[in-house]
Amino acid sequence: MKIAFLINNAYGIGGTIRATANLSGAFADRHEVEVVSVHRVQDEPAITLDPRVQLTSLIDMREDSATYEGNHPLTGQPCTMFPDTGAAANSARLPYSALHDERIGDWLRTTDADVVIATRPDLNGYLARDGQPRYLRIGQEHLSLDAHNSILRGHQNQAIAGLDAFVTVSEADATQYRAELAGVSAVIQCIPNAVPTPAVHSSSLDSNVIVAAGRLVSVKRYDRLVDAFAKVADVHPDWTLRIYGRGPEKKMLREQIDRLGLYDRVFLMGPVSPIETEWAKGAIAAVSSDMESFGMTIVEAMHCGVPVIATDCPHGPAEIIDHNANGLLVDLGSGTDGYAAALHHLMEDMERRERLGAAAREKAAAFAPTAIARRYEKLFQILAGSRPRSSRRAAGTALWSRLRTALPLARTGSLEAAPNVFEVQTLPSRPVASARVAADGTVTIRFDSATLPPDRLDFLIRMRRDAKGREVRIPIPDTADAALDPSNTRVILDPETYDLAEGRWDCYISPRDTPDSRTRLTCHLAEQAPRVGQGPFLARDHITAWLPYTTSDGYLALRTWRRPAHAEVISIGVTDDRADITARLLTPSPTHLPDTTSVVAVSRNGEDHDFTLPVAGIHPASGHITFSVPYAQALARRDVDHDLWDLLLKLGHNAAPIPIGRIGGDIVDRKTTDIAPAAHLPHPAKGLTRAKPFFTVTNDLALSLRTVETGQPNTLSTDG
Repeated sequence: MKIAFLINNAYGIGGTIRATANLSGAFADRHEVEVVSVHRVQDEPAITLDPRVQLTSLIDMREDSATYEGNHPLTGQPCTMFPDTGAAANSARLPYSALHDERIGDWLRTTDADVVIATRPDLNGYLARDGQPRYLRIGQEHLSLDAHNSILRGHQNQAIAGLDAFVTVSEADATQYRAELAGVSAVIQCIPNAVPTPAVHSSSLDSNVIVAAGRLVSVKRYDRLVDAFAKVADVHPDWTLRIYGRGPEKKMLREQIDRLGLYDRVFLMGPVSPIETEWAKGAIAAVSSDMESFGMTIVEAMHCGVPVIATDCPHGPAEIIDHNANGLLVDLGSGTDGYAAALHHLMEDMERRERLGAAAREKAAAFAPTAIARRYEKLFQILAGSRPRSSRRAAGTALWSRLRTALPLARTGSLEAAPNVFEVQTLPSRPVASARVAADGTVTIRFDSATLPPDRLDFLIRMRRDAKGREVRIPIPDTADAALDPSNTRVILDPETYDLAEGRWDCYISPRDTPDSRTRLTCHLAEQAPRVGQGPFLARDHITAWLPYTTSDGYLALRTWRRPAHAEVISIGVTDDRADITARLLTPSPTHLPDTTSVVAVSRNGEDHDFTLPVAGIHPASGHITFSVPYAQALARRDVDHDLWDLLLKLGHNAAPIPIGRIGGDIVDRKTTDIAPAAHLPHPAKGLTRAKPFFTVTNDLALSLRTVETGQPNTLSTDG
């Protein structure tokens, strides 16, 4: 049987995309599977599809591609399908047009699939209108009936009447649809999303980190979560909150966090894929929504052994979580106080977290992709058995090529003249590896043996943009050796063995017999959880930190810091006129902190603009120092539209400067996550000036004074 999924954009990281990737991979065990992405926005998917799944795209929206179609003549003509005002409302860069009518309709008329599954309302509309009776037409609801406005609800309900089946992800939602569409012949059934057991290690539950993840949209009510955390933050000063995702509510959340003074406790982490590595960093997972259609994030967190606190909202959480058995449900009517109370009880009770986390892993197994695929297969059997034989597909696998040549002329010429119509993407075969860092900084690299060539191989790391061409080679165990367990093909990077200079190191495999040849390693997982809350460590007489990570283009890399001494920032507090900093001095051996200890603000515009700050407090036992950065001193030295000072610690007039920053922990780039609010001050020549401390690209602390553009006094930036 051939099963095809029709999805708006298979190249992103949203819940519908993850669900499609999971289910399509499970189907591939027994069927031919194709994922058809209406849009192609980048070279490769952010979420890896099973290699047995064929990926096809209909419209190329890569602006740097020779087959880019964002300026196709048909994009200037309106789409005839009803607009999706749900999740699609936030996708203004991919508006539907007459080109979509043509491409989606042509594909639906010519596909040789036995089953076509559409994944959002407007695509359900296309499937009902342009789909063919020779295959099963199944629509999916990844939100819920209540999530749609009345106009979209009416349009989709009409479309459902033209489908064979309509699948919701919660039973409560299926019940609502059945009641509203009592006279419709389509089968309406609940089948939850498939969520695989991740390959990451389960959470240790002792990180003192609360994790939330999803689109930053109003229905997720992250404002409720932030307010609830604020109510318990003083009682639990060692806890932090991380919110992963992107969306239109980001600016509002940033303002709320700053207003509550939680900018050094609550972090907006941005989107991360795969998200499982981040769930494994959490001691608690938080879902604070007013509505959840299913709650894929709930199951993902449960798979990692993290207990979930979720609002008991329509429809998904209560169908997944058994209150106080494998998670906690908070009554929506209890508001912020109720959610704060649930946070407090779980934050203070490690034993309870462990009990709930263990039960959560057991419950999550019910959502394994193989089990969910079987439920779909049973639906296919019911639908196929109820249809008259004459409507079943009679053609064989040659149907695609036969109809392809017989297609009518498109509005701008023949389909044969458009080379990227129905573009089938062959995903490149690359060597794959995963990395995990231990608390002591040791990094273990595990290779997917099935993706490695049969040669004798070395693991190679090369320092990026390094004039010296520094590299390290480590032999990879021979995967052809029958005595070796292929799943245990690994190498270990120990900071006490390998002296890696500070910077970024790219990871490769290289044939031992041809060492000049190398291939970059695609990263499956980069696990950093053991480093949560850990400071830099001492290795080979240097203050050191190592973190494996996935690059923006999906490769494995290693970030390293190596310093004779370092001052690790513990906390940052800001007021209208200054920034107050506490840092811990780290040196290879005990170091006396003299009374002449100071902080130097080194200007990037020349030493004439430097200034020195006194250290207000020195605590020899802990190595902590405290100092303030009065904005007035920097304001008096303004020189250009954007003035920058790097902050360095000096233990004496002639002592070498010591970097101040955050290189410990598990976060590779502090620049985009650890953001302090800005103050706005007048300057006689430069005008209104925004002043703020920030972390640089090397995770070091600096000060920024930037002229505020007219009409935008509250502009925030991560570049200082």
